[in-house]
Amino acid sequence: MTATIAVHEFISADGVFESPSWTFEFGWDPRMGETLAEITGSAQTILLGRRTHEMFAPAWRHRTVEDDPGADFFNQTEKLVVGSQEPAEEWANTTRIGAYDADVIRRLKDERDGFIYISGSGRLVRALLGDGLVDELHLFVYPIALGEGERFWVDGEQHKLELKAHDVYDNGVVHLCYGPA
Repeated sequence: MTATIAVHEFISADGVFESPSWTFEFGWDPRMGETLAEITGSAQTILLGRRTHEMFAPAWRHRTVEDDPGADFFNQTEKLVVGSQEPAEEWANTTRIGAYDADVIRRLKDERDGFIYISGSGRLVRALLGDGLVDELHLFVYPIALGEGERFWVDGEQHKLELKAHDVYDNGVVHLCYGPA
C-alpha cells in the first residue's frame, strides 16, 4: 500500500501561482474539469498547507454539489493540514499534522492507497519536490505572463522532471503532467 501524491497548480506562463483570480478571464474549459476529476477521482486524502487551507475552508465548506460539482470531494474527503500554527478556519474532516516533516509525509504515503491530492500550497509543494515526494505534478499553464507575483519555482532550486502527459484546451491553457525524472 503506497499512495501517489498528485499536485495541481494553476500558473501563469512566467510561473506566478499566487491568488489565481487572473485565471477567470480565460474561462473554464469543460475538459479542464474532466482532467481535474481524473486527478481527484482516486484521491482519499487532501493535503494542504495552512495558508491554502485558510483560503479553501471558507470558500468550500458551505458549497453544495448544486453550487459546484467539486463540493462533495472537498467537503467529505479527509483533509490534512501541514503547518506549525492551528488553522483559523474549521472545516469538516480536517486534521492538523504539524510542521512539515518529510518522514511524516512518507508514513502518510505508506499508510494510504490511491491519491493524496494537493492544490496550491506552494511552500509545501516545493518542500515535497525537494524531498522527492511528489509523484505527479499537474501544471495548468495559462497564456499570460504577469510580470509580478509569487512564483511557483524558487530561484536556485532545480527539479528534474519527466513529462508524462499533456493537454491543450480551447481557452489556451496547457496541462502538463510531470513525474520525477
